Amino acid sequence: MSEPTRSHEPVKIGIVSISDRASTGVYEDKGLPALQDWLTRALHNPITFESRLIPDEKDGISAALIELVDAGCSLVLTTGGTGPALRDVTPEATLAVAHKEMPGFGEQMRQISLKFVPTAILSRQVAVVRDQSLIINLPGQPKAIAETLEGLKDAEGKQIVPGIFAAVPYCIDLIGGPYLETQDEVCKAFRPKSAVRATRTA
Repeated sequence: MSEPTRSHEPVKIGIVSISDRASTGVYEDKGLPALQDWLTRALHNPITFESRLIPDEKDGISAALIELVDAGCSLVLTTGGTGPALRDVTPEATLAVAHKEMPGFGEQMRQISLKFVPTAILSRQVAVVRDQSLIINLPGQPKAIAETLEGLKDAEGKQIVPGIFAAVPYCIDLIGGPYLETQDEVCKAFRPKSAVRATRTA
């Protein structure tokens, strides 16, 4: 007997690359393509992307985040502007629009990055909830974006350190968003058994 066809809920996701130089065309932005590529590989859900490429300006970043939440993005991912440099203001801009802080995401991202570089302790990524949206600051480099989202795996593909995205679908469940379903080979979402939905037919 063939498996029933899954009917996956559509989701709108905001992706924001924050860089003075990329936003003025000094160099090509690699953050937005990296985010879009990873999310497309990681989720079964049909995704509508709302993308923004903006400079390191606190008020402008906060305004973009509010705009994306108001536009119905259940998840908003930012990349860039999370270090200690004077122009790095993404965490401050994110906290300014928060209704709730979610500190575990930042803690886990730093734990993952510390497996690669000691300077991971300089990163200041935060995650917050605004209305029914989860907003997460990610690192600036495409490789680091994938590492923090997916976590660390050994040569056989066994998970050593969980990536942060494993917790994202259940978090979005809890704040009233769509039911995200992951491609397990990329990143297996974790939900309590009581929160797992039965297979639905199209």
